[in-house]
Amino acid sequence: MIKILIADDHTLVRRGIKQILAGTQDMAVIDEAANGEEALTKAVKNDYDVILLDIRMPKKDGISVLEEIQKVKPNLPVLMLSMHPEDEFAKETLRKGASGYVTKESAPEELIDAIRKVHSGSRYLSSAFAENLVSNIDLSEQKPIHTKLSSREFEVLKLLSSGQTLKQISTTLSLSAKTISSYRMNMMKKMKMKTNAELITYAVKHRLVE
Repeated sequence: MIKILIADDHTLVRRGIKQILAGTQDMAVIDEAANGEEALTKAVKNDYDVILLDIRMPKKDGISVLEEIQKVKPNLPVLMLSMHPEDEFAKETLRKGASGYVTKESAPEELIDAIRKVHSGSRYLSSAFAENLVSNIDLSEQKPIHTKLSSREFEVLKLLSSGQTLKQISTTLSLSAKTISSYRMNMMKKMKMKTNAELITYAVKHRLVE
């Protein structure tokens, strides 16, 4: 049985959540708190499996309560409840140790699923918010900077790093020295480097030199 503490300053909200969870066989609301100070006192003093914690509460806001709980019981799952959309508070609460974030507009089934998930040790975010997080990641920032180079610029980088001079590279690639110099200049700009030594160091570090 998952033992739950509901911390929310609205009696109707606490009552509604209790009614939702009453229909489950594996969880029970064993305690309530109407403000932040009460929630923190009970969380520290008593044993719960999951805490449902409202973000906006009198006396002590939910994020402050979350931070205090983390200091004393870092392994206690805390599922944040809020009337605010996920993009306003979800990232902040997760960074501060929350196990998940659910809006009060969520369907009852989603709340039940979220409680089970955080109780199992996982984190919970709605599928829509998780998809939004992924779509906003700039994957180009995760890649090595040499992937920004054109194929010809990459060839010049490897030859330059292997010890060839610009004149030797022009012979190897059958291009004019002026063209090779232009490739080198573009390469430097893209990689934000100023000397051949920096390029060679980078190439060795990333094993681009055969």
